[in-house]
Amino acid sequence: MFFGKKKYVASGSLSRLAWKNFRRSLPGMAALYIIGFSLLVALLGYFLTPDPSPFSNNQTLEIGMQKPGFKVKMLRVRRNEPAWETSFLHTMLFGRKSNFRELPVNSYSFSGDKVRVRLFDPEGQGEEETFSLADVLYPLADEPRIEDGRIEVPLFDGTTIVTDEQSMRSEVEEKHFVTRHYWLGTDQFGRDLLSRLIIGSRISLSVGAISVFISLLVGLLLGSLAGFYGGRVDDLITWFINVVWSIPTLLLVIAITFALGKGFWQIFVAVGLTMWVEVARVVRGQIISLREKEFVEAGFALGYSDLRIIFRHILPNTMSPLIVISAANFGAAILIEAGLSFLGIGVQPPLPSCGGMIKEYYSFVILDSAYLAITPGVAIVILVLAFMTLGNTLRDALDVKVMRG
Repeated sequence: MFFGKKKYVASGSLSRLAWKNFRRSLPGMAALYIIGFSLLVALLGYFLTPDPSPFSNNQTLEIGMQKPGFKVKMLRVRRNEPAWETSFLHTMLFGRKSNFRELPVNSYSFSGDKVRVRLFDPEGQGEEETFSLADVLYPLADEPRIEDGRIEVPLFDGTTIVTDEQSMRSEVEEKHFVTRHYWLGTDQFGRDLLSRLIIGSRISLSVGAISVFISLLVGLLLGSLAGFYGGRVDDLITWFINVVWSIPTLLLVIAITFALGKGFWQIFVAVGLTMWVEVARVVRGQIISLREKEFVEAGFALGYSDLRIIFRHILPNTMSPLIVISAANFGAAILIEAGLSFLGIGVQPPLPSCGGMIKEYYSFVILDSAYLAITPGVAIVILVLAFMTLGNTLRDALDVKVMRG
């Protein structure tokens, strides 16, 4: 007879056990939600930004240096050029050029077939400008013609619209006077800070993802060859790993950036080519410990090729530490990209990035607009902290010694 409670080992796959362990960590789940939310925002990008223009670079100098929460009424004036049409995918990736130019106004009034506006000024003393209603509404090819109360408007595409003064006035008031909200304020050029921050976070996450992919590609290849074959192959690759490991990461990235040139894609390659060393070391160690196992010997006995044994049988057993390293490298890549952009050798203007925004706005820290530099800095801290926390939680969750009765 056995007395007392019986203990049972929890059954299920290792991935299910790891997920159960992961869900018990409040910081880990919070980091996962933050990363998921950031990825969603970055993916939707221009569909979420208040300013969907390419690079969120729409400049309205009249409203420069406005505080968070600022709002203003805008008059949308139709450009006298063909309409810009972009596909869903193009808009998501590159934004869309507006068919209108926007003028911030303090007040407006109508007089006949014209609208008179007072341009925005914090003191209410802005200049007055007058626009014809047809010029606000349509892409004009010539001046409108008025006949018997009707207005004939020749359009840029060769067609003519017949309308009247009252209809145009109602359409202008309903559709062409809009209120814009700047939740994080504007910079010195009148650009929306929230829009630039959203597109900047897309750059940071893209650099992290592609850099981690490159580091895994190189690290898995060299680490697998060194650990599986040993001997001179191992000595040569280990020597190369130690040489790269001895060079400070930031200096190596700067050297590669100078060699490849400044630009968007160059920064991906530069960061990725400096982060493979740790991956290669871990893979090499794991394969050395696994290559003498029975399932590897069975693969040799069955006549499987070396590549099949490495990629189908050994590497899947090294995924746990690689997942942890990749999460940490993701955060490190974001920091490296921010540092390079701050130094002026990373992503180049007008493309926004968090590091570039800090460089552009850091002089405002000593003024009353420190939020311009602090906001992208906080975004970097939150993203990096989330990835580091995720890596630490995954390390604990994937520990094979963690069992639950």
